[in-house]
Amino acid sequence: MTPRNPEKLAKKNDYLERLKTMLKEMPNVLIVSADHVGSKQFQELRSTLRGRAVIFMGKNTMIRTAFKQYEEEHSVDLSQLMAIVRGNIGFIFCKAEDIEEIRKAVLANRVPAAAKAGIVAPIDVTIPAGATSLDPSQTSFFQALNIATKIVKGQIEISSDVHLIKAGNRVQLSEQVLLQKLDIKPFSYGLAVKYVYDNGNVFDAKVLDITDDLLIEKFLKGVRNVAALSRKAGIPTAASIPHSIISAFKNAAALAIQADYGFKEIETLREFLKNPSKFAAAAPAAAAAPAGGKAAAAAEKEEEEEEEDAGFALFD
Repeated sequence: MTPRNPEKLAKKNDYLERLKTMLKEMPNVLIVSADHVGSKQFQELRSTLRGRAVIFMGKNTMIRTAFKQYEEEHSVDLSQLMAIVRGNIGFIFCKAEDIEEIRKAVLANRVPAAAKAGIVAPIDVTIPAGATSLDPSQTSFFQALNIATKIVKGQIEISSDVHLIKAGNRVQLSEQVLLQKLDIKPFSYGLAVKYVYDNGNVFDAKVLDITDDLLIEKFLKGVRNVAALSRKAGIPTAASIPHSIISAFKNAAALAIQADYGFKEIETLREFLKNPSKFAAAAPAAAAAPAGGKAAAAAEKEEEEEEEDAGFALFD
């Protein structure tokens, strides 16, 4: 059996130790997909995140080995984390208070890329109608792709928008050549945040989009559902009591007005029923006040313009 290269073994052990140290010191991790990301782009991102986060890439077998060793050494469960170690994946270790800022920096680090035959299109690609820089000799190429064109001032002009590639489909060679001729780079690539790891739990990256306003909206929706269910079932709850009180007040007001019995809270309503025209006249007056002010200002401005025009003679 051939003995292992000591230098390679030392590098492997160093990698495993550094990864385990990161897990211990920075238990918050962004798990990213690194498809189509070049080394220069990685270098720029590392420079941007220096001092705030650490990017770890490597072979999946090495990563799983480090996770298993960490499990044994610290008696923790990393099964959720190991389950997503597949494909071209990487880890960004950061502090909990910086995780949102790190994510924004990662998503901002994208570069435009040309469409290459065989890759799956991440988005729809549409060629806009209009002039191109191609000469009339290229007309046959457009005809082969069933793209309507016309010649304007010695250049090919595309007659209408062309939906060339659909998201999820593989780019064809003819589509690649056409986009190259038009000098269009329709795609952009960068690290895509897929998951978030937080002290043993793995979440979808969408959890980072949850804001306080969204939580409040979801909570209020739940309260409304509880109130509706309580009212329907006839079981009073803290959510349904305000609605029950309002409903009881409406019933009391309707009964009091029908029986010609009054109390303070319905005096305005009683006045409205007795003389609705009084309230109808007040509402348009209030609404018309701002509009009337604008009209008066416009009329005054028009008069001033007329006075200025009057100062000029026809033959001055």
